[in-house]
Amino acid sequence: MTGETTVRTAVRIHGHGAQRRALRALLDGLPAHGGRLLLAGEPGLGRTTLLQWAARSFRAGPVLHLGPDPEATATAGHLLDTLRAAADGAPLLVCVDDAHLWDAPARSALGRAAEHLDSAGRVGLLLSAASDRAVDPALARLPVVRLDPLAPPRAAALLDDVTDGAAAPAVRERLLAEAEGNPALLLAMTRRLSPAELRGHRPLPGPPADAATLVEVAGGAETAPSARARDMLLTVAAAVRASDGSDVDAGLVRDALRRLRPARESGARPEPLPAQLARAGDRLRFHSPLVRRTVYAIGAPDRRRAVHGALADVLESGGDRLPGLLHRSWSLSGPARDPARADRLAAVAADGTAPAPYRLRATAYARAAELTADPAGRAERYTAAAEQALLAGRPEQARPLLAAARDLAAPAAVRGRAELVRGLVELGDGPVGDAHQSLSLAASLLAEAAPAEAATAALAAADAAWAAGDLPACLATLAPEPAPRTGGAASLRRPHGPTTVAAIMHDHRVGMRALLEGRLDRAGAPLGQVVERGRTEDRPEPLLRSAAAALLLGDVDAARRAGARALAAARQLGSQSLEPRALEYLAYAELRAGRHPQARTHAEEGLRTALRAGQRNTAAHHRAVLALAASIEEEPDAVTRHVTEALETARRHGLAQAATLAQWAAARADLGRGRPFDAADRLGLLVLPGPGRGHFAVWRLAVPCFVEAAVPAGRHEEAREVLTDFAGWAAFGADPQAAAQLARCRALLAPPDRADDLYRQALARHDEAGGDFERARTALLYGKWLRRRRRPREARDRLGAALAGFERCGAGVWAAQARDELRALGAAPHATGTPTPLGRLTPQQLRIARYVAEGATNREVALALGVSTRTVDYHLRKVFAALGIRSRLELARVVGQAEQGRAARRTAAHQEKTGARP
Repeated sequence: MTGETTVRTAVRIHGHGAQRRALRALLDGLPAHGGRLLLAGEPGLGRTTLLQWAARSFRAGPVLHLGPDPEATATAGHLLDTLRAAADGAPLLVCVDDAHLWDAPARSALGRAAEHLDSAGRVGLLLSAASDRAVDPALARLPVVRLDPLAPPRAAALLDDVTDGAAAPAVRERLLAEAEGNPALLLAMTRRLSPAELRGHRPLPGPPADAATLVEVAGGAETAPSARARDMLLTVAAAVRASDGSDVDAGLVRDALRRLRPARESGARPEPLPAQLARAGDRLRFHSPLVRRTVYAIGAPDRRRAVHGALADVLESGGDRLPGLLHRSWSLSGPARDPARADRLAAVAADGTAPAPYRLRATAYARAAELTADPAGRAERYTAAAEQALLAGRPEQARPLLAAARDLAAPAAVRGRAELVRGLVELGDGPVGDAHQSLSLAASLLAEAAPAEAATAALAAADAAWAAGDLPACLATLAPEPAPRTGGAASLRRPHGPTTVAAIMHDHRVGMRALLEGRLDRAGAPLGQVVERGRTEDRPEPLLRSAAAALLLGDVDAARRAGARALAAARQLGSQSLEPRALEYLAYAELRAGRHPQARTHAEEGLRTALRAGQRNTAAHHRAVLALAASIEEEPDAVTRHVTEALETARRHGLAQAATLAQWAAARADLGRGRPFDAADRLGLLVLPGPGRGHFAVWRLAVPCFVEAAVPAGRHEEAREVLTDFAGWAAFGADPQAAAQLARCRALLAPPDRADDLYRQALARHDEAGGDFERARTALLYGKWLRRRRRPREARDRLGAALAGFERCGAGVWAAQARDELRALGAAPHATGTPTPLGRLTPQQLRIARYVAEGATNREVALALGVSTRTVDYHLRKVFAALGIRSRLELARVVGQAEQGRAARRTAAHQEKTGARP
């Protein structure tokens, strides 16, 4: 080493938001009552940091840091007396760090005292304990808050924070992959590096997380009481290296130990399982991944090789070729390069007939690369390892493998495949502009040697430009190409039927380009071929293309079928990278069909899988869908949360499509809550011509909402302007609801003598297209129009149908509008809960009351509703009289209580419907 990098102490806590909220709830409750909480996590995850944060945040009373003093903790009674004395009647926070290091009697006293903490007064007990072994029985009854490793974005923010962003990209990726979300390990590795190493001017030490660094972070957690226990720990740690997860077969470990210690095992009494291990059925795992890595790193090299040899013997005798070869490669002490063994490993990893998960194939390719002497061959195998890691949903592992390949001289085809994988990684979790550049470069590098892979790269580049809303780049990428040729691979090194897949990609490319050029008559045939060929496919990638083409054509049923089959195929293959995309297409299809609850279900699952696979961009799309689903429900806070989170990623990574959908959701929530001026302002930015217009393939979907908001806002000319383009879109037929929506919009803008017929035409079109939500919206607008023209009987029929439709599809916000209109007619809509004082108000009075409750002045309310201040004054006096109140403060309280009650009833109804528990 040539020196150490100066690493600043982290200036803020990165991640652990849920844990801090739990701690804050404990602290906030102490002035009224006591409480207890146990922070549990493996070494290095920040238990001590969170404990210190809680101690600094507590202001209501003294803080006591308690250590394992034998005199103070001899009994639970002594400990409680100590706490009472320290509290002296005031709220008290007691912090106990590393409770697992106390001796057994002290831990027992601590646990018993925690159970009787209420008798000590307003005392909060906050403990931390390492989770590298099973929870101590003395502490097992405490409520537990578990610390998880940092998500990749949080870990990256921590690294940038402590190094001022000085780490070179390849170094940054390597450190983040090695740290596996452990902040203390990340900091320890960074401290080891010299400035030249951190900036990429000198090679990194290998490995960055060496034995000394791991021991520094893990402490003494890797110790074991006997030689046999140490062998068992080392065997489990070694076996995990060639497995698909963090646990291994207990029988494999047992048989390997018998081969490893044959003479010593005969007649030996079985020992208890080491404390660092947990058993679930026939599987063994370490409580702590960090401790597992430490056990392996500190093992004697000869003993490690012996363990790998024993594991190889057992696996090879059982016919498990790939893990057996891997362990055999680790068991030999020969030269660093072994071309023959590398070739065997790579050949088995590439064998599609041999069952093996993507993660294991990635490990095998990476090991083959290490054993390969030829730089070009090494680069190709590192690239293949990155491909498999990406398919396994591990982009954080793919990035350093690609960095290793980039440092080696390789032919154009190998560099093209590396750029293809790099672009796909960025497409899922990175700036999509960068992804487009990488994928376009991949297409050019692969054009000569691998035309099918070049076509895959080009179409993926178009996907990146589409996500960015870059229409010129999308058209340029989709430029005409030669007719598809047979041969080559069509996706990430997977055995596919080349003719069918190449034809699907070719037709999808031609159809997309025609659609974007406005040649709608030429887009239908090729896209229809993609949909049709997808009916006989059973592989996820062409099925995803089929689902995308069906959505472009507006065939939502075909999109749902293809998306569902793609999801099933991805799960069967174990491809965690494709699952979130399949769920995304399913969610969009349900949304386009107006089935918002189903869209929400798919998007919730898609969000979980996208975050698990490290795909923040896909997660942003799922959040946008969730915002759109929540915008029709009585969940304004949920809309705001999903919109904020979607836009955070969309703005950082250039996701114009996700941003447009999220902003549309926010505007639709405004419209549903009776705020047409706010909705028109938001939607005008998305749909009106200009540089800020929304995504080229999405903004038309928001036009009906804009027209509905623009008419009461007095923006008739702007509404007519966008309807001209929307009419062409409706004629294309790609949106099954567009024709009915067009008639509805024309009715809103029409003179009274034409509006009636247009509303009826719209309802007839809805009957043809289906979809409860859109039909109910048209019925609501028609009912309002009829009421204002003093046709109460007809209005009541339309409004009743609207209410039924909204309730059927869970559109609570819009159902409230329908009820208000029925109430204004003197009708009594069926009750959905306990009546509230706001039920006495007319729709206009209710709108004014809500604005005033939010702090708006009479003038601001008048501007928002397009009425005079005298009208607002008049209605506000009526509101005060109806509610029996005298001030705006009282009005805010009444409205707030009513809104909370409505939200609570909505939540309870949803839980009853879904079987969820509060």
